[in-house]
Amino acid sequence: MNQSHNSYTLLNHIDSPEDLRKLSVEQLPQVCQEIRQRIIEVLSQTPGHLASSLGAVEITVALHYVFSTPDDRIVWDVGHQAYSHKIITGRRDTFSTIRQWGGLKPFPSPEESPYDTCTCGHASNSISIGLGMSVAAKLQGLSNRKVAVVIGDGAMSGGLAFEGLNNASSTPNDLLIVLNDNNMSIDRSVGGLKEYLLNLQTSELYNNVRFKTAKSFSWFGLLNEKRKNAILRFNNSLKSLLTRQQNIFEGLNIRYFGPTDGHDVVKLVYTLQRIKDMTGPKILHIHTTKGKGYEAAEKNATTWHAPGKFNIETGERIKIVNNTEPPKFQTVFGETLLELAEKNSRIVGVTPAMPTGCSMDIMMKAMPHRVFDVGIAEGHAVTFSAGMAKDGLIPFCNIYSSFAQRAYDNIIHDVAISKLKVILCLDRAGLVGEDGTTHHGAFDIAALRTIPNMTLCSPMTESELRNMMYTAQLDTNQGPWAIRYPRGKGNQTEWRTPMEEIRIGSGRCLTKGTEVCVLSYGPLGSRVQNAISQLSDTISVAHYDMRFVKPLDEDIMNDVANARFQKIITIEDGSLQGGFGSAIAEWLEDHNITTPLHRMGLPDSFVEHGAVPNLLCMVGLDENAIIKAIKN
Repeated sequence: MNQSHNSYTLLNHIDSPEDLRKLSVEQLPQVCQEIRQRIIEVLSQTPGHLASSLGAVEITVALHYVFSTPDDRIVWDVGHQAYSHKIITGRRDTFSTIRQWGGLKPFPSPEESPYDTCTCGHASNSISIGLGMSVAAKLQGLSNRKVAVVIGDGAMSGGLAFEGLNNASSTPNDLLIVLNDNNMSIDRSVGGLKEYLLNLQTSELYNNVRFKTAKSFSWFGLLNEKRKNAILRFNNSLKSLLTRQQNIFEGLNIRYFGPTDGHDVVKLVYTLQRIKDMTGPKILHIHTTKGKGYEAAEKNATTWHAPGKFNIETGERIKIVNNTEPPKFQTVFGETLLELAEKNSRIVGVTPAMPTGCSMDIMMKAMPHRVFDVGIAEGHAVTFSAGMAKDGLIPFCNIYSSFAQRAYDNIIHDVAISKLKVILCLDRAGLVGEDGTTHHGAFDIAALRTIPNMTLCSPMTESELRNMMYTAQLDTNQGPWAIRYPRGKGNQTEWRTPMEEIRIGSGRCLTKGTEVCVLSYGPLGSRVQNAISQLSDTISVAHYDMRFVKPLDEDIMNDVANARFQKIITIEDGSLQGGFGSAIAEWLEDHNITTPLHRMGLPDSFVEHGAVPNLLCMVGLDENAIIKAIKN
């Protein structure tokens, strides 16, 4: 399985898609094999998204072989599957730096390459973006420009994908949608008749006859828009009758081709060559295997989606197990949710396609009828939770902070206005590391604290997370909550403490002092404690873990105002603009407190990817920066 860099006899000579197009079609299977081995080789040492990219190698090669990129546009959905795209488009030699500090970005980005047509990272947006590009080409007279989007079946569960499909069916465009189906059974397996229809629909003779017939009908006034749609519906109904199958695309009058083998690169090339110049929206449905070409990944695609480091030969994932280390916040959430659900039959769990990542799979295994994975549909997850809350259940709706941005209106309109008890657990809040700009949970504090009826809190430690979850589900505490917590490990090894109710809007004093006051929100409070311990007795520092940003602890704020500190420092792992520090500044202004205030948080810019310690240092939130802020 292991392969030296020097043995990539074809890949080493491909510096751009132009080089790829110089090869014969018969050489493309070898190119795919070499790309697949390169991905496995690099990701065994540099963790990344393995299984998705392995499954999309052939369609990537075929698209770049047939289309004249970058003038023709290829739009990737999510971007997990685009590693082979990066390798083909001039980033082969730097591919080993992907997701690393200063290296290649984790997903396609126009800042990195002209072949990357749009920002990727969140799901279901590709059809809408591709449709916009196709319409732009038509309106600007660029009739030769082709636009293809590649969307995985998971992303098809997002509402935006269906909005794009609906618009594509009624807007003049020549968009090609490639549905990379590696799990969802949108159609049955390929059969003989299905294969025959695929060949028929993509043949030049069939489409020439179809075009000339339509043109003749139009010339004699027999084919207006209404009759055209009727003929399309009849054609689709006839195909459904013959194949005993139906699909939503033909119901939208979008021409459908497939399903076909997504790992037969030669056949994909011939199919794309036949359909690329067809007018109107069209879908090519391909079946692929997630993790294709690496046995361990094929057998367990979920685990090998992003497996970390692994031994190529044995397929063994390399894990450093230390039972004395603190658990991940995600593990604490999952274990605590199950504890609460065992005692409160009204508790249910909701997740948009992240049961393993957020550890809701713990409750899912124990109580499968009370946990709902709704697919990549964050807005639906929130509104679905609202419906259950309205009729007496207590939903814990776990959404990654950056993905919750997609459900903002649902949170306001469907939850907050009606003051429903939906408990939003915002996982991956703050800086998440190697997944970078599109995944950092930077904006939830600023976005949510303006919403009436919301209670917003963030735990500094694992036991505080347990207490917040316990408090949120009590009947005495009505209305929606948002509990934000970071990705990864905390600091407590003895975290499974008895759960206690926290008074809403109450903070706690961790260190008493007289000169400088530090108000922290969330897990960065632990770094503040470490920084204070390094100052010895040179400066008298008071430290309060505020716990809640809405409502603020009025008692603590009055104590801080009356203590006449030389300086107040706020620190948070969210956006400085509109965040926790802004809430403190507003309180001080409203109460005519003139003590100098220094706010620390994420800057008004998008933070790049890299290890969290590097990022904290870059944005000025590491312990050295905290010490400097206290001393200045």
